[in-house]
Amino acid sequence: MAMADVGMPALPAKQLTKRQKAAVIVRLLLAEGVPLKLADLPETLQTELAHQMSTMRFIDRVTLKSVVDEFVEEIESVGLSFPGGLEGALTVLDGTISASTVARIRKAKGFNFTGDPWETIAGLDTSRLLSVLEEESVEVAAVLLSKLKVSVAADLLGKLPGPRARKLAYAISLTGSVEPAVVDRIGRAIAEQLDAQPARAFAEAPVERVGAILNFSPAATRDDVLEGLDEEDKAFAEEVRKAIFTFANIPERLDARDVPKVTRDVDPAVLVTALAGATGPLEKTAEFILGAMSKRMADQLREEMGNLGKVKPKDAEEAMSAIVSAIRELEAAGEVLLLAGEDE
Repeated sequence: MAMADVGMPALPAKQLTKRQKAAVIVRLLLAEGVPLKLADLPETLQTELAHQMSTMRFIDRVTLKSVVDEFVEEIESVGLSFPGGLEGALTVLDGTISASTVARIRKAKGFNFTGDPWETIAGLDTSRLLSVLEEESVEVAAVLLSKLKVSVAADLLGKLPGPRARKLAYAISLTGSVEPAVVDRIGRAIAEQLDAQPARAFAEAPVERVGAILNFSPAATRDDVLEGLDEEDKAFAEEVRKAIFTFANIPERLDARDVPKVTRDVDPAVLVTALAGATGPLEKTAEFILGAMSKRMADQLREEMGNLGKVKPKDAEEAMSAIVSAIRELEAAGEVLLLAGEDE
């Protein structure tokens, strides 16, 4: 439709205000399919932009080119830009200043979250989100689960006690009528709450740290430490046992279909040494690994094990530790999933 048809003349570039020119640039970028994160702007500016665009109609090509040229000229004249606000500055400095310094700055200035809080929440460690699901009201926790990725929400729900998980699942069915403004306020409250939590000196809980250390300790040391923990704190010792993953745990924790992935990443000589040195109770693990391979590959390994002869206990333990390390690395990369132990 031509502009003459609607009886509305185009606005010359010289008569456009800065706000109108900004509206023109935003409209042009959106028309070209450029994604804009306007939600990061203060709400007052978002409101002004929407109002400004609602009052404008047409501009001619000459005016559009003039506005674009002026915009490009201003962009090219910028030598360096700094983020606006405290949050923008802390984002730029992320990784270069300590977490304790960041917390101290926010506490001194008063934390006022800007931008989309749910983007920040989605990037947090699930262990921190789990505490919110356990402690917050059912209604707030249901909104949090609804805003997370389905896979993340499912993982968190599975870590909650049965009664709590069922309550949250039902509460999600009641979130359909929650207004967007309420969801935004809940997101900001959760983000501020999590940000206010003191920084942890260690990324993992004590059970995981002790378990990780004992994973790579000699069997004699591991048994001695666990025996001592039983005397000091039997409940803690039991949790540590669940966190430990050793060569003996492979049959009950590793899916047989994942064995080829592990053996592919382990040096053949190390694999033969570990299997040949797996005597007594550990023979079960060796047979599990061999049974998960093709018959040709298993027969070849059995022949090499026979040619190797008796393996020194130290060499066997080092080879087994290498296999456990390979499994742990594959688990961290998401290529294998360790199953829960029978006692869990």
